[in-house]
Amino acid sequence: MSNPSMEVPTPSMIYGSHSFHSQKPDDLRTRNIIDNHNFSKGLHSWHANWCDAFQTVEKTTPKPGGGHVVVTNRTQPWQGLEQDITHKVSSGSTYSVCARVGVSGTQLKGDAEVIATLKLVYQHSATKYINIRTTVSKEKWENLEGQFKVSDEPDHIVFYLEGPAPGVNILIESVLMFCHKPNDLTTCNIIDNHDFSKGLHSWYANQCDAFLTVEKTPEPCSGHVVVTNRTQTWQGLEQDITHKVSSGSTYSVCARVRVSGTRLQGDAVVIATLQLVYQDSVTKYLNIARTTVSKDKWENLEGKFMLSDKPERIVFYLEGPAPGVNILIESVLVFCHGIIPPCGYCTDDGNLILNPEFEDGINNWSGRGCKIAVHDSMGNGKILPKSGKFFGSTSERTQSWNGIQQDITGKVQRKLAYQVTAFVRIFGNNVSSSTVRATLWVQTPDSREHYVGIASVQATDSDWVQLQGKFLLNGLQSKVVIYLEGPPSGTDILLDGLMVKHADKTPPSLPPVIENPGYGINIITNSNLSDGTNGWFPLGNCVLGVVTGSPHILPPAARDTLGPHEPLCGRCIHTTNRTQTWMGPAQMITDKVQLFVTYQISAWVRLGPGATGPQNVNVALGVDSQWVNGGQVEINDANQWHEVCGSFRIEKQPAKVMVYIQGPAPGVSFKVAGLQIFAVDRQARFRHLQRQTDKIRKQDVTLKFSSPDSTGMQPTMVIIKQTQNSFPIGSCISRSNIDNEDFVAFLVKNFNWAVFGNELKWYWTEAQKGNLNYQDADDLLKLCDVNNISVRGHCIFWDVDNAVQDWVKNLNKTDLDAAVQNRLTSLLTRYKGKFKHYDVNNEMLHGSFYPSRLGQDIRANMFKTANQLDPLATLFVNDYHVEDGCDTRSTPEKYMSQILDLQQQGAPVGGIGIQGHIDSPVGPVVCSALDKLGVMGLPLWFTELDVSSINEYVRADDLEVMFREAYAHPAVEGVMIWGFWELFMSRDNSHLVNAEGEVNEAGNRLLELRKEWLSHAHGHVDDQGEFKFRGFPGSYEVIVVVGSKKMVKKFVVEKGDNASVVPINY
Repeated sequence: MSNPSMEVPTPSMIYGSHSFHSQKPDDLRTRNIIDNHNFSKGLHSWHANWCDAFQTVEKTTPKPGGGHVVVTNRTQPWQGLEQDITHKVSSGSTYSVCARVGVSGTQLKGDAEVIATLKLVYQHSATKYINIRTTVSKEKWENLEGQFKVSDEPDHIVFYLEGPAPGVNILIESVLMFCHKPNDLTTCNIIDNHDFSKGLHSWYANQCDAFLTVEKTPEPCSGHVVVTNRTQTWQGLEQDITHKVSSGSTYSVCARVRVSGTRLQGDAVVIATLQLVYQDSVTKYLNIARTTVSKDKWENLEGKFMLSDKPERIVFYLEGPAPGVNILIESVLVFCHGIIPPCGYCTDDGNLILNPEFEDGINNWSGRGCKIAVHDSMGNGKILPKSGKFFGSTSERTQSWNGIQQDITGKVQRKLAYQVTAFVRIFGNNVSSSTVRATLWVQTPDSREHYVGIASVQATDSDWVQLQGKFLLNGLQSKVVIYLEGPPSGTDILLDGLMVKHADKTPPSLPPVIENPGYGINIITNSNLSDGTNGWFPLGNCVLGVVTGSPHILPPAARDTLGPHEPLCGRCIHTTNRTQTWMGPAQMITDKVQLFVTYQISAWVRLGPGATGPQNVNVALGVDSQWVNGGQVEINDANQWHEVCGSFRIEKQPAKVMVYIQGPAPGVSFKVAGLQIFAVDRQARFRHLQRQTDKIRKQDVTLKFSSPDSTGMQPTMVIIKQTQNSFPIGSCISRSNIDNEDFVAFLVKNFNWAVFGNELKWYWTEAQKGNLNYQDADDLLKLCDVNNISVRGHCIFWDVDNAVQDWVKNLNKTDLDAAVQNRLTSLLTRYKGKFKHYDVNNEMLHGSFYPSRLGQDIRANMFKTANQLDPLATLFVNDYHVEDGCDTRSTPEKYMSQILDLQQQGAPVGGIGIQGHIDSPVGPVVCSALDKLGVMGLPLWFTELDVSSINEYVRADDLEVMFREAYAHPAVEGVMIWGFWELFMSRDNSHLVNAEGEVNEAGNRLLELRKEWLSHAHGHVDDQGEFKFRGFPGSYEVIVVVGSKKMVKKFVVEKGDNASVVPINY
């Protein structure tokens, strides 16, 4: 059992000399666990311990004003006023105490000590005491402050005030005790030097004078500022808080103020004001708060503010009284309102959900389009609560979105990540398994509505399963409701406990420990079949045999990675008598595979005699019960050997790993030769790519210096720094993202292109026929335009059936053709010249909705019409799994064939989009695909790149592979990543920035690459007034040294095949 501890907090959580009881009901007082803290209910909840206590409102206190309690007839130092707080304190939490106390009595000699004590009573061990103390005189009130933490679970906890000698009365005005948050008011305060302990540092007197004084005032304090010589009402004390305020956040203000001066007539008004300065519009003034003040007494000036935009400059200042009246300021606090949650926002365990376990029936819960009830059992006692005594259920569900819900409006803070946990199951309608989803319905202040998917789980009717996920809201909300949905109508959702709380931060990853990975060494046993089929076994009832006649050279992708290699033996495994597609040769490699190591797979495969195509051959891995795709190839003839290549990585320790070759139809035999599985040395590849990048991306640049003064001195030295690489690197963004100013700042700083996740897609802009929604796209486009970010248009159409909205599917051929034309005209006319690229018909290798309904020429016609409506836009094809060897539907060869077919029909295809949703990428495999597509002579773009790993360092390596391969390849002209912010990615564990704004290792790796791809040079200008260097295209600054003078000039190196000559005038 650990000992309880108490400490005095620093800095003080009390500003000036006044306790928190003067603040508004929505601040610290709302978290106070002391009942009747200011004795507004007399002595209710308090008990005088072996002494007497009474409340008085007589003006006998050192401080004028309200009533207080006198604890008298004390005969022992430990006697005082107490309150039982047993059920209000949680073990492990830190609590802050602030009591406003004084002393009195005829037996008082000088000062006295008042002590706040916590009495911890244990059933089977000794009682313990925790103390904090302060010295008090009868002349003034003092703040008794401190903190305590109880690390175990006492049976009884009593708080009381004690300490002075017998016969001395304890005076108590108020007591606050609250669960200590990571930041208190002063540490959260965005005002620098809030109590003037550093004099006037960070403060500025606006066209008047100000000085610090420690003279005695009607109420003792530790010093204050006097703002004097004021000739205008708006003159006062100000502080610049531009970089400390975020738009959309609510801030609370509390200043301790008074007035003085010979010209003061009665009371005066003091005002707290914000000056909001904009670059291209008029300055605004926001009055936050005002209060009436007299010269006899300090007052609290309190208010709140929230900014809906981001001004160029924000200044906070105090103003208001008539000219000649001095403003006295003791302290100023401005803190983000969300840091101290209002009362009732969460339970003791941090849960935002009220009545989470239904102990109070259905109170706080409601049905979303259905009825709800609470049970202690169902199904004749077969269904019991997972925990606790009760669970909730729905009934009479008629839609999949019907479910149980709770309104959590006002409880969720923007830009914070929340963890959601629940236990669910289903019941009824003869459904044994169904997806249950947790969803957030959000309404914004401008009445927009959107839905946030939090988590889903496959629930059953036989047991409780855990539903777990996270969410984050970027913008302001006027309404937030969390609910469960998903099963078909008639099937009930059962809920046992729902937790929504601020998510714990995930600890950053450590680099994986990889020992002796054996780069380039084949882990397959008996790969050359010199020992027959030893080490191999048939998966299923097929038959394995060794025959000859296979290639003696490595497959190309393996050769690109491994370099020169000894010839293969010419032997292969021939698999016959196959009765299932999954049957084939197999080998266990459990002990040969290391976690977090990326492995490349390469093999020759061929169909057996008499086989007819097309047949898929797949190298697969069985990792415990999971199938992992190691690469596949489609074979259309039995007369040739084909390469199959791919990669894989294992990130969780498996019990067994098996590699096997499968795929052709039952009865079709096939041969496998030269199977290689080896760890990839990425760093060695990176060194090669760096050399390649310098060769193909850098250009010869000549700076030619000239001066209008022909007699002037020539430059002697130049220092060149590239400020921006012009190579397009962009990101996917969504409408909700741009409500988060931190997201926008990262985007603007690090990307020069953008693409919209959904907001331009047809199912978004016209979810219901005739109801057009371009507002979201307009908002995103405006942001990009203001920040000089170029934009890709994704996408005009999407050829995959499940991406087509129902109303479009239900159209007949004539109406569908008209709708397609209307879509083209509406979109491209509205945004003519706004988007530099368009993905015309997304994923045509994986879907064929429009050709199946409108004929094969519709695809080419889409391109032709788009080009007519917006001739400046480059029109792209766009598809996935083109670069990784994982999908026989989208090989480079099939992609090229599709593009050629479109071109033959007259389609103006201007670019090739490679989405890039890739796992465990291997450079040579990716490069091979790029080489093949590069033959087309069209620009290649990675349009939706993302990589995924639970380890940030491995994720960073994956990202580096893709960026280096792209930038080192001459055919690639841009890279777009498919998002970067956690909880706003299409794949788990693919983010570069954590949910609350911390850049992780993957994000840092991208920033390091961008820094690497900036050129620097320095040296002397030659006799011809020239300086030559090699650099990447983009924007530059050059410091020109002429004699004893230095000047800075800017220039741009344009992308081109020839050497650039840039004139510099000085």
